[in-house]
Amino acid sequence: MTTARAAPAGPRAHPGADLLDTLVAEGLDWVERHRAHFRLPPDVATTADPNLTLKPLGELAELSALIAELHPRPELRTRARRLLAHAWQETRQGELFAELVRGEPQATYPVELYGSFARAGLRDAAVDELVRTTTGLRGWRLAREDHTRTLAVLNAEARIGLPHHADFGAELAHTWLGRLPEPWFLECRTAYGLTHDVFHLTDWGRAPSRLPPAAAEYLRLWLPAWLGSWLEERLWDLAGELLAVAACLPGAAFDAAAWQRLAAARTADGALPERDDPPPPGTGPAECFTACYHSTLVLAFAGTLARTATLDSEAPG
Repeated sequence: MTTARAAPAGPRAHPGADLLDTLVAEGLDWVERHRAHFRLPPDVATTADPNLTLKPLGELAELSALIAELHPRPELRTRARRLLAHAWQETRQGELFAELVRGEPQATYPVELYGSFARAGLRDAAVDELVRTTTGLRGWRLAREDHTRTLAVLNAEARIGLPHHADFGAELAHTWLGRLPEPWFLECRTAYGLTHDVFHLTDWGRAPSRLPPAAAEYLRLWLPAWLGSWLEERLWDLAGELLAVAACLPGAAFDAAAWQRLAAARTADGALPERDDPPPPGTGPAECFTACYHSTLVLAFAGTLARTATLDSEAPG
């Protein structure tokens, strides 16, 4: 049996409550002001690049749904629900997923994206039936080289109410989190894989007790060093994901210094660039959005998890 985070009834005492709430609030404000950039083009189901269209919308849905569910402040939950509703509207209340699945029945990303909405109670009966059919095909059970991505698919299947096409534990065993390699082997690309191993295993932080004790201890031991390294390299997006992972660890301390570093890296209007400095003056709106949207969403997501985590004590600094 796993223990899930419950949505708090109201704000709780927390050593970093004011800072975290400010980061979440200002991040959501920035995303809301720029939500037009999440709109999908007419060719989204045919020739448009899903990495530039569906991926941002899916990230908006995933992370706003978590904030809408878990943040202790009702006004921030309301803002996040507005963003989730906007994302759902862009999919034409789910009709888009039927087009995507019919066009690419072998592709996993439509199922993963639909799973984010289904987890939040936003569903379409025709899509449910179509996905149930395609995920039951023999081709769906072919082995995938990327085991972290397979965890994402398995989590989406569970969210939609489908049987797992593979064993979750067996797939986890082939990931970084499952194998617990020597910590100095971790580099930027594999670090993102590691954070997503944690997110898929814990349903994006909702069920942190799903972390095996050995994995939790490994992360507790090495995550501070990794986080410090990527903060020094000014990789703000990855640092935000690592802080989200930290909030999934039992009894994790609140690293005030790390949070203050991210807060200081933001633009005046609350956006966090993915790395280094904010876009320079004169940068176009679309380029500014691309440079900041993911890390700003991650900051609001990580801040929500940290706000609802069970903490041992405030870290010095």
